[in-house]
Amino acid sequence: MSSQNSYLDQVVAQKAEVENELRARKAQRIFRESPAPMPQGEAAAAPGHDSRIQRASGGGGESHAAASHAVDVRITGWWRWKNVIVPPNAYVVHTRRGHSEPLDIGLGVSFRFDPVTDSFLVVPATMQTIIIHANCICKERQGVLVQGYVQWIIDDFRTAYRKLDFSDEYDPMRVVNVQLREQAEAAIKDKVATMSIDDVLADKQPIIKELTARLRHVAEGEGTDKGLGLRIVTVQIKEAVVCSPRVWETLQRPFRAERSKEARLAEITNEEVVRAREAEHAKAVEKEEIETQAEVARLRAAAESAQFDREQGERARRAKVEAETLAAAVAHEKEKIEREAELARLRLEHEITQVGMRQEAENRQAGRQLEFEAARRKIDNDLSEAAVRTRLIEALPGIAEKMPHPQELRSISVGGGDAVSSLVGGLLKLLQSLQNGKANGN
Repeated sequence: MSSQNSYLDQVVAQKAEVENELRARKAQRIFRESPAPMPQGEAAAAPGHDSRIQRASGGGGESHAAASHAVDVRITGWWRWKNVIVPPNAYVVHTRRGHSEPLDIGLGVSFRFDPVTDSFLVVPATMQTIIIHANCICKERQGVLVQGYVQWIIDDFRTAYRKLDFSDEYDPMRVVNVQLREQAEAAIKDKVATMSIDDVLADKQPIIKELTARLRHVAEGEGTDKGLGLRIVTVQIKEAVVCSPRVWETLQRPFRAERSKEARLAEITNEEVVRAREAEHAKAVEKEEIETQAEVARLRAAAESAQFDREQGERARRAKVEAETLAAAVAHEKEKIEREAELARLRLEHEITQVGMRQEAENRQAGRQLEFEAARRKIDNDLSEAAVRTRLIEALPGIAEKMPHPQELRSISVGGGDAVSSLVGGLLKLLQSLQNGKANGN
């Protein structure tokens, strides 16, 4: 059986890791003291300057800190006449050779910088969060993993930059976070060592209270002591977990047994209630079914009776309607016959009236025609021979145009002094003269 102590190995490994983290990474500083200025024509860079800083050509220029730095500081200008532009959410301290106090210190303070005699430190002013994983031993000598976090900010930078190590240019807060994390883990372990497993798992407020008090005493100080110039914002314990699965299962076993007993008793009680409810329900269902069948039979009989009454009433109503319809039809036919006889009589009277009016009109027309013929004959009898001749002369041109043209003219004179013969002869001569004149005109 192996006698290796895994917990001891874990503690030793964590100790080595902490020591490694506490060693500040001494990378090359961005600015170091450099010798006297070199002539402008010198091709090589000054030996005191970091190769990460871009040197400007001519009379001016701009250079930036490396992109991996924690704070984005812009450095502008040329050689010994430079300006350091600090973002508004970062603390800065600017010192110069021969001065015991900083020239510039504060939040977001930009300044003029001479790389030959000056040095500066830039630290983020934002809130920092430390994640804590503390492997603790409780009062029952059982391992408990407590997880939490601490949030802090710099409250007094004049005190903080003197007492804390912000020299890591890539992560200035790294060493401070490691130191505070180790202090927090030690405080948690001290408090958990005096508590039982049940207390640790049930109430985490004692741990939070103890951890807050210790960290604030160290970071903020008391009375005239300003501590480290830091301020603890909040301390929280996320969870506590028992490391041993067997212990954890043992702790859960009474609760699980109690819950199992309560669940079984609740199940038995539930089964009894269900059976009683099922019996009551079956009884109620049978009763309701019998009542439903009786109600259905009553309703069916009432429906059949109502249907029979409706059928008989409908038959009586139909017979009554048919009799009324027949009487109405007889009266209508009688009235129709009377109306047709009245209409035939009126039509006959109208025809007789029209025939009488027609005959009367024809008689009046015949009388007027007779009167007109008598008047015309009277006018014709009243015409003199001279009027007859005048009318004949007026009608001769039309008659002559409609008559065929004769090829030759023969005149036969019959003896007698008859006036009509003389008139006819004169007309013939007149026609011949009219024809000759018409031919000459053409």
